[in-house]
Amino acid sequence: MSWRRPVRWLLTLLAVTILLAVAGTFVPRPLWPVAKADDVAGLRHRILVFSNPIHTDIAIALDTETRSRFSFLEDNGMPLGHPNARWIVFGWGGRAFYIETPTWADLKLMPVFKGLTMDRSVMHVDVAGEIVEPSDTVTAFEIGDAEYEKLLAYIEASFTPKDGMIAAIPDTAYGPNDRFFEANGWFSAVVGCNTWTAKGLREAGLRTGWWNPLPRSLTTSLALYN
Repeated sequence: MSWRRPVRWLLTLLAVTILLAVAGTFVPRPLWPVAKADDVAGLRHRILVFSNPIHTDIAIALDTETRSRFSFLEDNGMPLGHPNARWIVFGWGGRAFYIETPTWADLKLMPVFKGLTMDRSVMHVDVAGEIVEPSDTVTAFEIGDAEYEKLLAYIEASFTPKDGMIAAIPDTAYGPNDRFFEANGWFSAVVGCNTWTAKGLREAGLRTGWWNPLPRSLTTSLALYN
């Protein structure tokens, strides 16, 4: 009889988690559409949302404005000035899992454990060329000036400066076009990479689900409410 109580609690926890995940997808946030200041003037900025089975990123177009605003990326050796560079891709995640798992073949127990409990966070930034869209993993949105500014400010505020400078974490990049940086906030299974993306998209004037811990939850809610 002693084993039944823990099993019952586990099943209850699983049921509650599933219920919250479903509700988090189909209950929009904000509940009602918000009037956008730039609707009259028209929508002018194109952003992309990348998704894979466990992670989402936000991509912004690389132009004079974004190259200047995120000039610290070039200071850290990222090829913003390359003639084929078109997009800057931003993602937030758990330090151990993000840095130590560039591919599924690199999966280790401790980074997974930290990702499911709590870990320090990092920003991963990549420079990309032409991107084929639409596709199963890329969704585009058009947003106005005010919303675009809020999104850029949100991304910028996610980095943690040290002594007034933002420096890449040494020896952590996957390749020549990307870098990892210290980030604000703590990562967990409840507040993870996809909730960071969802919050950024809400700053950009889009509606997401109330809680989007998984990419499928986020992309489904984006399709429903935008």
